[in-house]
Amino acid sequence: MTQTNKSHALPIIMMIALFGMIAFVTNLAAPMGVVLMNQFEVGAGAGMLGNLANFIAYAVIGIPAGIMLQRMGYKSTALTAVVVGFVGVGIQFLAGHVDGNAAFGVYLLGAFVAGISMALLNTVVNPMLNTLAGGGNKGNQLIQLGGSFNSLLATFTPAFVGILIGEAARAQISDVFPVMYIAMGVFAVIFVVLWLSSIPEPHAESSDEPIGTLISGALSYRHFVLGAIAIFMYVGVEVATPALMFTWLSLDAGAGGLGYGTVIAGSVAGTYWLMMLIGRLTGAAIGGKVAPKVMLTTGASLALLFVLLAIFLPTTNEVSMPLMSRAADGSLSFGLTTVPINAMFVVLVGLCTSIMWGCIYNLAVEGLGKFTAIASGIFMVMVMGGGILPFVQGWVADGAGFQMSYWVVIAGFAYILFFALIGSKQAKKDTPQ
Repeated sequence: MTQTNKSHALPIIMMIALFGMIAFVTNLAAPMGVVLMNQFEVGAGAGMLGNLANFIAYAVIGIPAGIMLQRMGYKSTALTAVVVGFVGVGIQFLAGHVDGNAAFGVYLLGAFVAGISMALLNTVVNPMLNTLAGGGNKGNQLIQLGGSFNSLLATFTPAFVGILIGEAARAQISDVFPVMYIAMGVFAVIFVVLWLSSIPEPHAESSDEPIGTLISGALSYRHFVLGAIAIFMYVGVEVATPALMFTWLSLDAGAGGLGYGTVIAGSVAGTYWLMMLIGRLTGAAIGGKVAPKVMLTTGASLALLFVLLAIFLPTTNEVSMPLMSRAADGSLSFGLTTVPINAMFVVLVGLCTSIMWGCIYNLAVEGLGKFTAIASGIFMVMVMGGGILPFVQGWVADGAGFQMSYWVVIAGFAYILFFALIGSKQAKKDTPQ
């Protein structure tokens, strides 16, 4: 087994890189909202359309991705996902060379295609990395390593994009070309390595039952249906919380923002994702001792408290946070930077959201038996909440202001708390006989 793992060292590295690319490409969509708002003179809601296009792809490809993995195997599915990802980022790159409002449509198409790639990658990277590692504890260890690298690039991306954009009032798609060059280059390298690598293809378990029967079977469990909605809400608030803060901090007062610039805004958003990394590591450490229901209840309750404080505290109250900033001469520096206290509480929400996916999944699939696999596919579809809720929040921000738009986030966390306390309970008919 040791020899086998050594022979798969390079593809394992590529899989871990793909974990990171999921965060790198996905987290590009939200800060791009500032670019779209400036270049096409649209509101915050329309600025979130790229993010919506990226996540709505999950609704389109979520269940087909599982079928594709089962029929085509790990290697072919991974290669397909990488090619689609290269094309999606390439289309976004072309949007920077298109004149007029047509560029907006081209960018949205690219974001949607990239979203299809991310959904495919999310379907294949976990089982493929587990197989390459030889399964067992080694497989779990490498999946955790991949997840940590995912969080690391989620931290890096908004900060990097904020630096590239510079002045929000002049932002253009061409400003973020370096991000797109990096993404396309990494996709190209990974494709070549995977193409030349020999990858084991374990026999995939399949069911003789029609897909429709399996879906209806999973949906007959009340706690699963409520859990699927909770996943929709969770991904929505996870993305919306830092995304709208990035826009709020970036824009000047005349556009409804706070005028702190994109460098500080990107650093704040990056710190939110850093808190998620810390929370995930902490959750992994205590997960064997704390029940998912307790963990989810605690996380949702604290998140509600932090967001309520962000809504009600005046933005004139400021605190110092360790962030990147840009001096008057254009130079970058890292150190304690003064920001509204609202931003600090938004960052702290990252600690709460970090543990929610695993807890919701665990509670929602309890007792599903043979329907667990299709339930995972349905969960992948519900990831589209990461596009819909930020769009709704952006639309609310256009009418009521950014601070009041966080009531959308409150509604999401309130539902998650309801699921933790009440919705996750199995009804009598849901209990396996």
